[in-house]
Amino acid sequence: MHHPKRDLVLILDFGSQYTQLIARRIREAGVYCEIHPYKLALDEIARLAPRAVVLSGGPASVYGDGAPHVDPGLFSIGVPILGICYGLQLTAYLLGGKVHRSSEGEYGPATVQVDEASGVFSRLAAGDSLEVWMSHGDQIVELPPGFKAIGATGTTPFAAIADEARQIYGIQFHPEVVHTRRGKEILDAFLFDVAKLSATWTPTSFIEDAIAAVQAKVGPDDQAVLGLSGGVDSSVAAILCQRALGERLVCIFVDNGLLRDREGDQVIRMFRDHFHLKVIRVDAGERFLGELAGVTDPEKKRKIIGRVFIEVFEEEAKKIDRAKFLVQGTLYPDVIESVSFKGPSSVIKSHHNVGGLPERMNLGLVEPLRELFKDEVRAAGAALGMPREVLWRHPFPGPGLAVRCLGELTPERLAVLRAAEAIFDEELRAAGYYDRVWQSFCVLLPVRSVGVMGDERTYDETIALRAVESTDGMTADWARLPHELIGKVSSRIINEVRGVNRVVLDVSSKPPATIEWE
Repeated sequence: MHHPKRDLVLILDFGSQYTQLIARRIREAGVYCEIHPYKLALDEIARLAPRAVVLSGGPASVYGDGAPHVDPGLFSIGVPILGICYGLQLTAYLLGGKVHRSSEGEYGPATVQVDEASGVFSRLAAGDSLEVWMSHGDQIVELPPGFKAIGATGTTPFAAIADEARQIYGIQFHPEVVHTRRGKEILDAFLFDVAKLSATWTPTSFIEDAIAAVQAKVGPDDQAVLGLSGGVDSSVAAILCQRALGERLVCIFVDNGLLRDREGDQVIRMFRDHFHLKVIRVDAGERFLGELAGVTDPEKKRKIIGRVFIEVFEEEAKKIDRAKFLVQGTLYPDVIESVSFKGPSSVIKSHHNVGGLPERMNLGLVEPLRELFKDEVRAAGAALGMPREVLWRHPFPGPGLAVRCLGELTPERLAVLRAAEAIFDEELRAAGYYDRVWQSFCVLLPVRSVGVMGDERTYDETIALRAVESTDGMTADWARLPHELIGKVSSRIINEVRGVNRVVLDVSSKPPATIEWE
C-alpha cells in the first residue's frame, strides 16, 4: 500500500472519534498519511519510514489500567512528532512529566494564549488568542525534561508544549475539528515548517501511481473483471483500471431489476458509449424477483440479493477465459475499519463488496482506491475527466429499491416506486436542491389509507419522501426542503402515480433512525 517515493505521515490511533479527520486534514494539505493502531511495533514503524508521526487523541487516561501506550523508543527515531490531546499527555507521561486528572477538565470551546510563535505555532504570533476545541479531563502538571510551554489556557498552563531539539510537540486541543479556528495553520506549520514535507499528494500523482500499481499486479496477458454498479466508487475504479489495462478490463453490470427508472440504460450509455469500456450487461431482474417473491423481512431480502448477485456475477465471469483478477472499489475507511484501534469493528454491511468471490474463483484482488477517502475518489474521478453527475450522484444502496419498497416486492409495486422516485428526482433538480442534499429518495409503504380521487373513494398505498444532509453517511439530519417543493412533489405523485393516494415526509435524523428504511 505504501509507496517508497511518497512522503508518509504516520498517524497512530488511540481511539479518538476524530482520528479520520486528522488524516483528512493532512491529506487536504497535500501530504500522504496513513492511520495505524497505536500498538504498531517499532520495527514496523521503521519499515514504513515515516517522515513525521502524529499521536491521535483518545478517551483513556495515561495512568489508567490497560491504557494504550506506545513503545517509548518511538521518541528516539529522529522524526518530528505531534501529540494531540491524549497524544500530548502520553508524550509527557512517557518522557518523565506528570499528568493528573484535572479538577476542572475542559470540554468543548476554550481559548489558548500563544506564548511563543515557534514550532507548531510558527504561523501564529505571540500573544494571539486561539479559539480551540478541548475534549479531555486530564492535564499535565509537570513538564518532562527538555520541554517548555508555548501555549496556555486559563485553567491549563501546558496547553501546548515543545521540545525544539527533538522536534516533539504536544497540544491539548484538537486542531483537526472546525471549532479550532486556526487549526489548519497549526497542522501546516507541523507538516511544512517543522517536518519540511512537500505537498505532493494530488489526484494526478495518485492516478499515476495507481495505474502503475495495477499494471504491475495484473500480468500482461491477464484480464480483470469488475462489478460495475454506476455508483461513484465502482465507476472511478473502472475508469482508472481501463487506463491501466485497456481492453483487458471487462466490466459486468448486473441489472437486478431493482434499479431506478431507466438507470440500466444510463449506465450502459455512460460507460459503454461515452467511455468505451467493455461492459457486459446481464438482465437478471426476473431471476432476482423470482427469488424474492413473498419475502418481506429486510435482512432476508439483503441476503438473497447478495447471494443471487454473486451467482450471476460468477456465471458471467467464468465465461471470460483469462480473468485472473477481480477489481473492487474498496475505500480507505473500509480498510481502517478492519485494522482499527478497537480491532475489526462490526463487519461492514454485507452488500458492500462481492463477498467471498475472489477466493471462490481463485481471483487476485485489485483495489485501486483503497488508499482514498470519498472526497479523494471524487477528485481523482474529476482528474480522469468523469462528468459531475456520475461523481456527485447520491449514494444508492447495493440492494437497490428492495430496501425502499417495504413489504413484498412485485413488479407492480416496484413500478409505482420508480414512477414516484423519478418525480421527486426531477423536481429536486429543477429546484436546484439535488446537489444541496446528501441523499434523497422515495419509500413505498405497505400502508393503505382511504382517499378521495374525483368522486371515487380510494384505498391506496403511501409514499414517504426522504432527504438528508450528511458528510459521510455516518450521521445525518433531515433536509429542510422548501414547503412549496414538497407540496409540488406530493401533488404530482398523487396525481400521476396510480396506486398512491398519500405522501408523507420523513423528518427523523440518524441516529436514532437510519438513512435507508430497511
